[in-house]
Amino acid sequence: MFYVLAEKPADPEDYARRWRFNHVTTVERIIGFKRGTGGTAGVSYLRRMLEVELFPELWHVRGQL
Repeated sequence: MFYVLAEKPADPEDYARRWRFNHVTTVERIIGFKRGTGGTAGVSYLRRMLEVELFPELWHVRGQL
């Protein structure tokens, strides 16, 4: 029961990470390694963003439980 309660706040982070991964693979398929539409480095930038935590506080609190 407590495990489920501790996992619920992490769900948005999980969904965002899945979306990012799907986005990276789609971009890689469509534009390859060209520059991104927002002026970024494209796929290499998106791959770096896979490591970024949106809600680091949630992961910290979750680890404490």
